[in-house]
Amino acid sequence: MSDRSYDIVLFGATGFTGRLTADYLARHAPAGCRWALAGRNQAKLEAVRAELATMDSSASAALAQLPLLTADVGDPASLAAVAGSTRVLISTVGPYLRYGEPLVAACAEAGTDYLDLTGEPEFVDLMYARYHQQAVRSGARLVHCCGFDSIPHDLGVFFTVGLLPDDVPITVDGVVRAGGRPSAGTVQSTITALSRVRGSAEAARGRRALEQRPEGRRARAVPTPPRRADGLWLIPLPTIDPQVVARSARALPRYGPDFTYHHYAGVRKLPVALGGAVGLAALIGLVQLPPARRMLSSRFESGTGPSAQERARSWFTVRFTATAGSRRVVTEVSGGDPGYDETAKMLAESALCVAFDDLPAAAGQLTTAVAMGQPLIDRLTRAGLQFRVLEQPGR
Repeated sequence: MSDRSYDIVLFGATGFTGRLTADYLARHAPAGCRWALAGRNQAKLEAVRAELATMDSSASAALAQLPLLTADVGDPASLAAVAGSTRVLISTVGPYLRYGEPLVAACAEAGTDYLDLTGEPEFVDLMYARYHQQAVRSGARLVHCCGFDSIPHDLGVFFTVGLLPDDVPITVDGVVRAGGRPSAGTVQSTITALSRVRGSAEAARGRRALEQRPEGRRARAVPTPPRRADGLWLIPLPTIDPQVVARSARALPRYGPDFTYHHYAGVRKLPVALGGAVGLAALIGLVQLPPARRMLSSRFESGTGPSAQERARSWFTVRFTATAGSRRVVTEVSGGDPGYDETAKMLAESALCVAFDDLPAAAGQLTTAVAMGQPLIDRLTRAGLQFRVLEQPGR
């Protein structure tokens, strides 16, 4: 793909998270990186470019000339042109179940590496069924979930099992704690996913019928009842993260012959935990009703988000407790604002990793651990995320 015009194209640069991702690339893309902004509204793209050019840096003049590509998810020819012009395409356009497929299709056809921020299980499963084999043939990497869903969890487990022997069963418990506001796009994606329980189950069954499982090994994510441990109430989280972890474990022998993952939210006070469970049940019921679903979606307008001051007060930790035979390891991945700043950082660094790092040859729909693994951990560590060993025999 050396004859392509760009190394990276950011599609959806005019949205809130898209703008943060563009800002991160403007500050951290290496010299010589050929990148561009893409979207359907030329005027909004020009406004984002003008804002980037006001940054106090030696790159301001170059940013003022940043290429802009106009394309629309409803125009397949425009998406084919964008996908064919770049080595890596980033999409921040969600909900992905509604808007994401045309970009995946264009990249799978063109052999272009694709990354996004989706946390929608149905979308990921449908894209596997429809485009995995085509991407294998074209050489494209299709890497979903490159933000808070699911990099801290996927790479956190990858980091953790690397400290353990790979010839015995491994069990990992992941516990998420966070302070911050989810993005409007994340809320809308969640509403979409919760309203499509039947569709999501059908997509999962379709994927299982096509997906090859490893021979002689087993890897799974298992939901468990709530419990108390280490001063926290552990509440099972029905997110896409455990599914992603299990897929990495099936693909990589380092996860051992029999791998099990449990995924929780950690809550200190029981009333908060109970309130969250009741609220989730109520939300699931509400979003089955179209008027209620439209009302809830309208309260979270895409393209909006908290101020820089609010984001600076936000944080997250994901702690992993792993056992392998008689060995026990505790690790932690932590960072700042999970919904926006760190998500934009993770997405941008993933794109830079795919574009410029020496990675294993791979194609098709892949997880971040399979597609990038340690090179992405190294990048994120240099960028300020922490991957720490808290407890390990011999330390």
